Order: sequence, then structure tokens, then C-alpha cells
Amino acid sequence: MSDPPSAQTRRSAGDLKKTPPSSVVTRNGARKAKIQTRAMSAGVKPSASVLAAKKKAQQKKKQAVDTILRDPYQIAMESKLKIKGPTGFVTEPRMAEHRCLWDDKYPECPERLISVIDRCKELNLIEQCKVLTPRAATREEIETLHSPAVIDMLETTHQNNDVAYLEDLSSKYDAIYIHPSTHELALIAAGSTLELVSRVVSGELQNGAAFVRPPGHHAMRAEPCGYCFYNNVALAARHALQQGVERILIIDWDVHHGQATQQMFYDDPRVVYFSIHRYEHGSFWPNLRQSDFHYTGSGAGEGYNFNVPLNCTGMKDADYLAIWHQLLLPMALEFSPQLVIISAGYDSALGDEKGEMEVTPACYAWLTQQVSCVCARVCVVLEGGYCPASLAEGAALTLRALLALPAPVAPLAPLAPLSPAAAPCDQIRESILNCIYAHKKHWRCFNYQPTYSTGPTLNVFDVQKIKHTVRVRWEGDETRPERFATRDCYPLQDDRTKREIQERLNHLRLVTELSPLKPVCYIYDQAMLKHKNICEPGHVECPERIMRIHERLRDFGLLERLHRLEARPATDEEILAVHTRKHLDRLKELSRTKLRDLNSQKDAYDSVYFHPDTFESASVASGCVVQMVEAAAGGRAARGACAVRPPGHHADADSPSGFCVLNNAAVGAVHAVRALGLRRVLLLDWDVHHGNGTQSLTYAEPEILYISIHRYDNGTFFPNSKDADYMAVGEGRGEGFNVNIPWNKRGMGDVEYMAAFTQVVLPIAYEYNPELVIVSAGFDACVGDPLGGCKVTPECFGRMTQFLTGLAGGRVVLCLEGGYNVTSTAYAMAMCTKALLGDPILHHYDPKPVCHWSAVESINNVIRVQKKYWKSLKFQLALPIEDVIEKPVPSRGLIVNEEASSSNLINKNQIEHSISSVENSMTNLNIENKCPDGIHCGTDDEDEMESKSNSSKSNENKTESTSNENNTPATLVDFLAENMQAIVDEEMFAVVPLQWCPHLESLYAIPADVKFEQGVKCVSCDHTDENWVCLHCYITACGRHVGGHMQAHYRSAQHALALSLRDLSVWCSACDAYVDNALLYDAKNNAHRCKFQEDMPWCYPTDTIHMQ
Repeated sequence: MSDPPSAQTRRSAGDLKKTPPSSVVTRNGARKAKIQTRAMSAGVKPSASVLAAKKKAQQKKKQAVDTILRDPYQIAMESKLKIKGPTGFVTEPRMAEHRCLWDDKYPECPERLISVIDRCKELNLIEQCKVLTPRAATREEIETLHSPAVIDMLETTHQNNDVAYLEDLSSKYDAIYIHPSTHELALIAAGSTLELVSRVVSGELQNGAAFVRPPGHHAMRAEPCGYCFYNNVALAARHALQQGVERILIIDWDVHHGQATQQMFYDDPRVVYFSIHRYEHGSFWPNLRQSDFHYTGSGAGEGYNFNVPLNCTGMKDADYLAIWHQLLLPMALEFSPQLVIISAGYDSALGDEKGEMEVTPACYAWLTQQVSCVCARVCVVLEGGYCPASLAEGAALTLRALLALPAPVAPLAPLAPLSPAAAPCDQIRESILNCIYAHKKHWRCFNYQPTYSTGPTLNVFDVQKIKHTVRVRWEGDETRPERFATRDCYPLQDDRTKREIQERLNHLRLVTELSPLKPVCYIYDQAMLKHKNICEPGHVECPERIMRIHERLRDFGLLERLHRLEARPATDEEILAVHTRKHLDRLKELSRTKLRDLNSQKDAYDSVYFHPDTFESASVASGCVVQMVEAAAGGRAARGACAVRPPGHHADADSPSGFCVLNNAAVGAVHAVRALGLRRVLLLDWDVHHGNGTQSLTYAEPEILYISIHRYDNGTFFPNSKDADYMAVGEGRGEGFNVNIPWNKRGMGDVEYMAAFTQVVLPIAYEYNPELVIVSAGFDACVGDPLGGCKVTPECFGRMTQFLTGLAGGRVVLCLEGGYNVTSTAYAMAMCTKALLGDPILHHYDPKPVCHWSAVESINNVIRVQKKYWKSLKFQLALPIEDVIEKPVPSRGLIVNEEASSSNLINKNQIEHSISSVENSMTNLNIENKCPDGIHCGTDDEDEMESKSNSSKSNENKTESTSNENNTPATLVDFLAENMQAIVDEEMFAVVPLQWCPHLESLYAIPADVKFEQGVKCVSCDHTDENWVCLHCYITACGRHVGGHMQAHYRSAQHALALSLRDLSVWCSACDAYVDNALLYDAKNNAHRCKFQEDMPWCYPTDTIHMQ
């Protein structure tokens, strides 16, 4: 290993936040060392298996491939004219006629619908909707899913007033009563739902609600069930499929499992059915095995059925939010539905005698709002709910969410973190982890939990893991009686309980803030254009950044939809609440300083420049943020965007840094706390650079929760401080209120940022329950930025903004930070502004989204540290690596398609995707153009290349000299260049291995007496030249192009990983790919010692854990 380069001198503003040299070994550095190690084996030719892989890559290169180049701004441009459409509403007052004639206390009663409509009218919601005329479904529409015999039976009851006959007929079905008008009203309920969904699919409506009864999700193909006659939601989903919709998500949050909806789409991969229901291991109605977590679909639909069983009562908001963040949102973001239909039962709401849960009405609005961020086309269809007061409030707040009205604000609990009321219960953790285990083989998004082996031999890596045991418990009875009770067959609450529930609901209604619709504000001022770099006119932090944003907002027609706030400079008092007097006086002095002196003063700071008008621009920028904060917190605005510069999040108390002069976001947050009296402010920083200044200013403040998503690169990315790592959690009273999500690789994109949101940002944010959200909205992580090196699309920034508007009653303030591709920045801010206005955000559908393993590692590290402070992060338990659950047994009414499982197809696609990425890397290998600055080269070792470039200009690098003396290439590019003829002659090539495979966790520490010696014969033949060692049992066998005995060993023993004694590479037979990971170092070093009589160089990050 070479000596680390000497430290650089202080950088100027023109250095553009370049990363300094580092001694950290990158993954590309590891690849270099690996190739050089192989090259040390003079005269050794590549193995036949490797030649075969190389030949396949060459053949692929020769094939004509149609490549679709997508404009990164195409979605943003297409969104220009997409504004929020109308919300539909349909109901029928006559549905109140449907009631039980022989039992006045029956819970499925007319008061349910009447209370909902009355509350919606009280909140003036219906008048804000486009009201649809209800209609009856036709027989042809019903027969798409229901048996003609069911229709014929119900037709015989129409206007039949024989109560005895109706009760007798009802007793043949589970939990059913039939009224003389039931058939007609059931047809209207189904037809009205069909009409709403049809209008939404056609684009006439953006979303809508069908408040209808009787409900539908228990109605099976051949029989009514559970108060349901025709399955309204399933019929609507089938109708949407016929209209050309390709991906539908059905969310069923009724407390009873919608077994009929599940049965109708159990083998259909076009429909994901996601149900959260009380189960209690089968002892709760409908008492079916198929309601458990391991019933995941069949045939082509395997993996598309989600059951989240609730095995205890008393579930609260935190439990349902955990289901959303851990299960629903990750899956929905991957599935990317074109339509969402919600079977909206409110019998899990506080006070419901059937559900016995404690979900507040406000929670339903939060759930709906988050679903709308995934897909704008959302249809809510009323199902159950038997406490009229909580049903009415929950349904009304759901409709408010569809109308994009400000989300309700729950009362503040004891100061988070460690708020007991905000903790998901252990039972929901068990159910969520069971679901993840059952579905992780079908979905790429469920890869955050570690794994452990359940085998008889103890794995050294499993000792310290907290393990989750996956088990299936059945305590129900599926026996169907010949007759069902029709009277007194339901739980009843006594008067005292009803009175206590009503008091709690009244209190919730009083303390839950329902803000009216207010204007979305915007602030911009030309005074901020004065700050510019006279000495370096092409500097990236330039006035054009906000000019282009302003022009883009005008072009998108957004300015006329925004309320313009008047800009003003921040007062000295507002600035001194964050910065020191010395810093303020120094900035004021700039206006009287000569240009020559200004240029020299910048050298005293890190990456800044000064202009005589710098302080004026900076003070106006901070003042604009304060103005917006006052408008949002004071109720004059719903939310707003600040197009301000210079940026601020690197500026600390007494010095400017990183293009930043005054810390605008921190000034606004501190003003909200100290001047406006807010107790909880969330400050989210998604600029690609860590906001070190903001962190230092808020590090001890529990009133300000600072969360930053940034590129870190193990401390080598600006601002080059370990304070940006995940271990920085705050201090004193502020401990636990600082959350860093550091990326250790360039190229992170939408998938990684959405993963950070669902796994970390949203769980913590909802637990914190802020009163105001301020976003340090830097867009240098956007695609095309010259400094960030990431690939986040403008629409992803819009989606992140959408998610945030569900917090703090929608009081969100966007404050521009970085972003140095003016086109990307302008589009990104436009998409964020559209999100603030409630417009739908379009997205590109990628059928193979994979979160990079490095991002998964970073997210898991954050959770491991932060779970001490935030109870919503309690789901990182290890899951079994083996299949420990038996195949689901038959369940009453469920038809299982035994055709080819889609999971096999998905697993095959995953493997083919990995192989194809390796082949593409080989095909696209280019060694002719080496990027000198490390910004555009698309590699992970730009810092290393930059440091070598810089050091060669100042003095001759010691390592380089030594390398030249030994005639050994200094870099991978140099090595390949010197061996070009070998590449042309097909004697050498490069393979990009997988960085991780799941079979690594099945390895054990190598015993001291095991040596991977050269020349050992194959266990099945006498071959010694091209042998491999099994890394599980340490036998030696020949490769596939000799006798294939190692492959035969894999097929018989399922030992996937083997080490080549020839070139020390590791092959995973299960993944069908090469693998290179730090966990393999001990095995490789063992063989390296035996072959070269010396240790192999350590080529992995220094904080990696060795096998002991």
C-alpha cells in the first residue's frame, strides 16, 4: 500500500468543493490490487470459466441492441400542465333504507352512512368535490366476478316483505341480513363505485370517494358474506383492468380481512392486494387460515398478496404508520401502481366495538396522504366501521386528504424521542417482520433486515444478532355451520363505555387541528443577484441559479398560482440568534473593502468568495426565510418556497464556508423556536453536501430535529468531516435529535433516496410530530450536477416534498441551498413547488429498481445507532436465511393456482440483472479517456485520481516513483493500458464481481489447521491444475470446464461459494456470479500465503469486521 498523500493547502472558492486526497481504499482500489495480484502469477492463463464469461460479453457487444435514451427532464417537462384535478364524490341517500328488520341493534345500520355524510357537510367537504350521480351496476358488470346464482337469489328478495322468509334466507350465509331493498341498493353501491373508478381512470377526476353501503369486500363469487353482497372494490378493479390499467394496488384497512377480494385476485400479478386486519391467529372473524401472512398469492400472482395480521387489540397510530413505512410504501414505490383503490373500513378506529383498536381519525388522513404520494389516482370506497362518531370523523378526514387540504395535526405528546405513545408495539413488529420474511424473495425493497442461519451448526456472525423467529400459529376453526345466527351475534358496549369513548372522541376533535386551505407562498428578490464572483466569472454559485428557477416557475405557470411575499433583510437580532457579532461585523465590512482585498480575504476560508454586496444578498436571503417561516407558522400561508442565495447550510456561528455566508435555514428554525414559540421544528437537509454549519448550530437543541441525507464517501467528500457520519447524534439535551444518512458512493438516485425516506426520515418525522418543517433544499444531488455526482431526478425531489406535506399540518418551507446545474436545479424546484400546490407528480416506471447495497449498509448503520432514541426504528431484527415456513395449507374458499410461480421468475430476473450489469461493465470499458478532475468520470475513486493529479504537479509522488522503479503500473488504467495486447489476444480481461451475495452470511471462520494448498488433487479425480476449494466444508474439486466436480458438489450439498486456487477469485454457484467482499479476505489470504508465502494486501474499508 502506498503512503497517504500529504495534506492539501486551504482551497479557494474556485476549487468548487473538490474532495481532498484520502488514505481510504476505495472499491476500485481493491479491484486494482486484485488484478495486480493475479498478474503476479506470471504465465498463468485465465480459467476456462472466465474465458466463457468474457466470450459471452463480446457476443453481447456484437449484437444490435435498441437503446432507449431517456431525457432526465422529460418527466418534469410532461408535468408542466399537470395540475390537481377534481375530487369525485358519490353516495345515495336511499342507501339508508338497507337495515335489519328483525334486530334494531344490528351494527351494520343506516346511522353509519348518515353520520359520515353529516360530518362531511359540516366540514364543507362535499361542496368542494365534483358530485357524481349514483347508478346501478348492470347484470353483465356483476357477472364479471359473481355467480349468476347469487344475482338470481337476491332478485327473489326485491320488494319481498316476508320478514320470516328474509331472515331464514339470511341464516344460510355468514353475518348477513336481507332487506326488501337490499338487492337494488347493493347494485347501486357497486355501480356507483364503478362509475367513480371509471372517471378516475379516464382522467376526468384525479381521485374520489364512494361512501356507499352495503359494503363489499367479504362478498365472494358464489355467496354473500359479512354484511356484503357484491364486491364493490373487486368489481371496480376488474373494470379498471378492462379499461387498460396494468397495475392496481388495493389497500384494505378494514379491521376484518377482505377474504373475498383476496380470492378474486390471488393469482393475478396485475393487482396487489394489501390487507391489514385483526386476526389473533385465526380466532377473529372470518376465522380463515388464508388471512395469515404466509398466504402470498399463487401462480403468476405469487408475491402479490399481502396480509398483515394484527394478533392483539389496542393497536394505535404508531402501529399503522409502521406498517406503511416498513411494508406498504417500499412495496408500492417498487410496484408503481397506476391506480389505488382503498377498501376503507373504519372499524379499527378508536371506539369501534368490533375492532377494539385505537386508531385516531387523523391517522386515516395521514395514511391516505402518503398513498397519494405514490399514486395520485386514489379511490376510497367505504366498507365497515361501527362506531358512528369515529367512523364519521375518520371518513371525513380521509376525504379532506383527497382534497389536498392541510393534514390534521395531532396534539403534541411528551417530547420525542422516547415518547411511549409513539412506540409501535412488539406484536406489530412480529407481524411486519413475518410479512417481510414471506415477501422478500419476491420484492427487492425488503432487504434491510440482516439474516441468520437456523442450521445445527452455529455461525459466528449470528451470535450477536437479535433474531426474529418466524412461526405460523393457528387457533381458529374453519368449519362452516349449516345455519348462522341472525340476532344478537355481535359484541355490545355498555353505556359507561360508550360515554367514555364519546368523551375521548370529543377531546380528539377539539385538540386535532384542521387548518383551512391557505395560499402557497413564494419569495424571491433581485437583491440576491448582486452576490457574484468577479474574479472567477464562471463560478458555479452564480446569480443564474435563482434567475433560472424564477423563469422556470413562470414558464410552468406557477407564479400566478403562488402568493408572492415581500422580501426583506434579516435584522441584526435575527442573525445574532445564530451567528456571532464578530462574524456579522466582518460581513458588514465587506461593502467598504476593495475588490483586491476581497479576493485575498477568501483564502482565509474554505470555498467562499466575497463581493461588496455579499452581505446585502445574504441578509436578504436569511430575511426571506424568516418571512416565510412567519407566514407558515403564523397561519398566513399553508407552505412556501424560497428561491434564495447565497446558500447557507455550511456557514457556522463565526465563519462562512462552502459558498455559504449566513445560515438561512438555521436562522429560520431558531427564529421559529425563540421568537414564535414553536417547540418542534424538523430541519431536513437533502443537499448532497452535509450541512455541517447547521448541525453545529443545532447539535444541542431538542427543539430542532436535524436530519441530513448527503454524500459522505467515508469522510472524503466535502466538507470532509467525520461529524457528517451516522455516529453524530447530538449532545446534551439535543442527543438523539441529529440524524445523518451518509452515502459512501457516488451515483445514488431515486431508489436510494426513497429508501432513506421510508426507512428513516418518515418514521422519525412522524414520531417527532413537528409543528414546522424547514427543508434545506439543495439540488446538487440532482442528475447532471457537476459537483454532486448523484442521479436524483427532479420528480423525486417533488415526491419527497409531497411526503413532507403530510407533517406539521402541511407547514413546509423550502429553502434553496446548493444545486449547480442551473437546468436541473430549476426543474427540481419547479417540481417541489408543484408538490406544495398539490399537483400530481409523474414518475418513470422502472420494473427493476434495486437499492444499491452501499445505501442499504448506510441506512442500516443509521438505524442501528438511532434506534436507541426512536422507537419507530425497532424492526432491524435478523430473519432466517432458510425457508422455515411450510407451504400454506388449503383454506375455505381459496382456489390456489399451482402453475409456475412468479417468484422463480423474479429470482431469475435478479440474477440475470446482476450478470447483465457485469457484462455491460465489460462491454463499456473505456481506458482511453481518463477524467482529470474526477467529477464526470463515473467512478468511485475520483478522489484518488485527483490527489495523484495534484501531487504530480507539485512534487513527484513517492509511491509513484517506487512503482516506476519496480516497473509496476500505478493504476488500474495504467495496468490495462500496458497489457492492451493481452486483452486484444484474449489472454486477459476484467470481471466486475458482485459486492454482496446472501450466501456470504453462511460462512464460518476458517479453522487454524485448514490450509488452501496448491497442487491438492480433486476429491473426485486426480486433476490438480484448475481446482477450487469449497468455502463451506473446505473440500477441493475441479472446475466446470475440467470435470465439473465442484459444481456437482454444489448440487448435492448446496454449498454455494468456492475459491479458485488459480487466481483467488470466489464464485457463487447459487448467484451464478463472481463475488468480492471483505468477508472473503481470510479465505483469500489463506490461499495467498500458500501460493506466494506472504499476506495479501488489505483492499477493503478499514472499518470492516473480520471473521474471528
